[in-house]
Amino acid sequence: MNSSVIGKIEKAKRYARERDRIRVTGLSVDFHGENGDHKVSLDGDNWHCSCDFFVGYGACAHTMALERVLENMLPASATSLMAQHV
Repeated sequence: MNSSVIGKIEKAKRYARERDRIRVTGLSVDFHGENGDHKVSLDGDNWHCSCDFFVGYGACAHTMALERVLENMLPASATSLMAQHV
């Protein structure tokens, strides 16, 4: 393998460990929930989910799960108050 490729692989591994380098500002996810599949997206600071609960509360189990998975990689303004209590 080319030494420059090896160097890039090592750099990628280091970046993956240093999550404070990463800020997710846009995302689209197909979420397989217990009661069906849902489309979840993040556009800037705004979450959206196709589930009924999200419509009434502006957050749901799907968005809160993704906030936990992406912990420290989201802008603070993209974290829901509900998720802060989980």
